[in-house]
Amino acid sequence: MGLTALGAAWIASRQANPQAWLATWMLEALLALGIGAWATVQKARAANMSILSGPGRKFAFSLSPPLLAAGILTAVLYHAGLVQALPGMWLLLYGTGVVTGGAFSVKVIPVMGLGFMALGTVALCAPPAWADGLMALGFGGLQILFGFIIARRYGG
Repeated sequence: MGLTALGAAWIASRQANPQAWLATWMLEALLALGIGAWATVQKARAANMSILSGPGRKFAFSLSPPLLAAGILTAVLYHAGLVQALPGMWLLLYGTGVVTGGAFSVKVIPVMGLGFMALGTVALCAPPAWADGLMALGFGGLQILFGFIIARRYGG
């Protein structure tokens, strides 16, 4: 997920208009969702557990409301001409979902979520020119960093 986000940040930073920029990030969101779902299914199979077991279900139900809110706010902010607020909002709400979902996972997951929330706060206050860099740092860098930590300490 982190690697595709780095690619999306590079592509998005080269788009000439807000529609193409948003399309790039929406495609990345769908790709990341697919990768995350596939990885979760593989991990559940390896552990011989149902993906909808207690912790998995709780994580999904905790992560879903902030992601749904981000989807709704994306449409509202885009139609209001506030595209510059999207990166901060996405990072902040994704982080919120990770913090709440991470309450049912290993202890490092909520820490990752707090990192996303911090980057989202910075993005909301930063110049619009920083948007793709902050998205790369969060959805790329934080995902990769914490992916390594989780793989090393917890086996994936």
